[in-house]
Amino acid sequence: MMIIAMAMAAGSAALAGTPKGVDRANLDPTVAPGENFYEYACGGWKKAHPLEPQYARFGTFDMLAENSREQVKDIITGLGTGHARGSIEQKISDLYAQGMDMERRNAEGATPLKGKWVTMADVKTSEALASTLAYLHLGVSDVFFEPQVMADMKNSEANLLYLSQGGLSLPDRDYYLEDTPEAKRLRAALEDYIVKVLTLTGQYKPKQAKKAAAAVLKIETALAKASMTREQTRDLAAQYNIMAVADLPQAFPGIAWEQYFKTLGAGKETRVCVCQPDFFREASRLWRSLKSEEVADYLRLHIVSAAAPYLSDEFVTAHFDLFSRAISGTKEMQPLWKRSLNVPNTLLGEAVGQLYVAKYFPAESKAKMQQLVNNLRVALGQHIATLPWMSPATKVNALVKLNSFTVKIGYPDRWRDYSALDIDPAKSYWDNVWQARLFQAAYELSQLGKPVDKSRWYMTPQTVNAYYEPSSNEICFPAGILQPPYFDPEADDASNYGAIGVVIGHEMTHGFDDQGRNFDATGNMTDWWTADDATKFQSLADKLGAQYSAEIVADGVHANGTFTMGENIADHGGLRVAFSALERTEQWKGQQPIDGFTPAQRFFLSYANVWANNITTEEILRRTKVDPHSLGVNRVNVAIRNLDQFFEAFGIREGDKMWRAPEDRVAIW
Repeated sequence: MMIIAMAMAAGSAALAGTPKGVDRANLDPTVAPGENFYEYACGGWKKAHPLEPQYARFGTFDMLAENSREQVKDIITGLGTGHARGSIEQKISDLYAQGMDMERRNAEGATPLKGKWVTMADVKTSEALASTLAYLHLGVSDVFFEPQVMADMKNSEANLLYLSQGGLSLPDRDYYLEDTPEAKRLRAALEDYIVKVLTLTGQYKPKQAKKAAAAVLKIETALAKASMTREQTRDLAAQYNIMAVADLPQAFPGIAWEQYFKTLGAGKETRVCVCQPDFFREASRLWRSLKSEEVADYLRLHIVSAAAPYLSDEFVTAHFDLFSRAISGTKEMQPLWKRSLNVPNTLLGEAVGQLYVAKYFPAESKAKMQQLVNNLRVALGQHIATLPWMSPATKVNALVKLNSFTVKIGYPDRWRDYSALDIDPAKSYWDNVWQARLFQAAYELSQLGKPVDKSRWYMTPQTVNAYYEPSSNEICFPAGILQPPYFDPEADDASNYGAIGVVIGHEMTHGFDDQGRNFDATGNMTDWWTADDATKFQSLADKLGAQYSAEIVADGVHANGTFTMGENIADHGGLRVAFSALERTEQWKGQQPIDGFTPAQRFFLSYANVWANNITTEEILRRTKVDPHSLGVNRVNVAIRNLDQFFEAFGIREGDKMWRAPEDRVAIW
């Protein structure tokens, strides 16, 4: 349920002097607002920021992420060298330095792979297969399937082990099954990649690698056929299937499940949630029918694929050519420092975050953010109380849930302890990355048997993002997003509410989208709706989804309004709630234009600028398959055309392309 959002707003700003917030340079005045509002509001920005070869998509959101990355770079490079072994500074700086040392990485070549990966792929018995899968599931690869520790969806105080479908190299099942030119192109690119990286290991001759590629595609195609579609995975109730561990060998034979859980570090578990039982039945039949050498080829490919970004230039380039160039349309690799920085910034995320907030997050930001959250909570509460389609009984439950939200701002109250992680500069870069991944996996599994830690953060403080978590009924806004250009204390309320206010409302509305609405105030998956209210909600959601599905994204492909339903509802609710909050400000009451724009116009222009971006066709098609968020253009042009205030603000009338008849507009929250 993690989503991209904006955060933070301020009180009324002075209306005199140089305008802050909405920037006229971002506009394209040659396009009328009623013709294409996204191009009108963002066309100037797009022309001024042509897509650089290192990006498949780049927008205003990505600009803030780049700013955060530069800040983290300053922190890490400023650490220097010569730190005491075992100190957090040593671990961070050595991981970064190893990533930057391409001379050593090129000299080592495939050496970091040798021994371990060949031995692990010896899976002639069910016990050996179980041990290998478990070990690879500890942070290396989701071969065949994926384990994950999360709160029990029906008992939010307890942790539960979930087993889910997985095992694919390409980002979506459809790439293996569709007969389209795009799907065929990517399957061919995957085959070329497999031959390339397996040959680079020195363990395969080109002819052997070609045979191995056929085995991998055979296995992954079978797994894809057995997998739920992305739309089906939105049905959380259908994925809540509790089974006794003792029953798994009979239900899904072919793996020594007792051995699997023991190696995984979950040997004491007596119950698990098998999210897609049909997938596991097919996977069971598959791994029993395969030759051991076919399984070995599949496992070796996934091991080397996990390692490739941390090996020599040849491996790095092969990995980039498939996963960035072919799949996303990215023309060039990012600079080495960006790729190297991502490793400690991710694997030692909270340690880096602790340094980050000390330098870049002012204490007063928490208080200002809390004020805005409170304003948006009041506005959403008023919306719920006056919904014409919802019964009083369900409204009470919705308001209880809203007022039970936990709000996390900036950074956690308690930091992660990384003292048990050993980063040894004498070992290879991949060995240390693998060690850090094992450390993280052990941390996740250590939560089994313990109550859910409600104080835990699921994003690092330096992350430019935000989220709503249904099991703890919380909204979280890390420090990374609470800074310019998305929050400007000198800007007017309309600009701040249109950008950050909308997205705080977006996070809140996630608690009431098509998935979040199934969880109550305590984070348990329970039905707190009347049957009639649930039917009315679904009818409105379907109408909203149809608006998005009608949009063509590229090459005749339509957007998927069902897959993006949760994010679309959240955008829709965020806009409505933030506009209501704006209407209670002094700026709104005064209606004084700034730089020629009314408060309402500044609100919608600010919102549109949040999603300004340039993007490759390949990335458009990829995101349409795998990203539950709609494309930026649709987050603007589809969403705002459900608000009466938008049409009034820009004088849009019937006959304009942006016009949507009142009876076709949707109002859910």
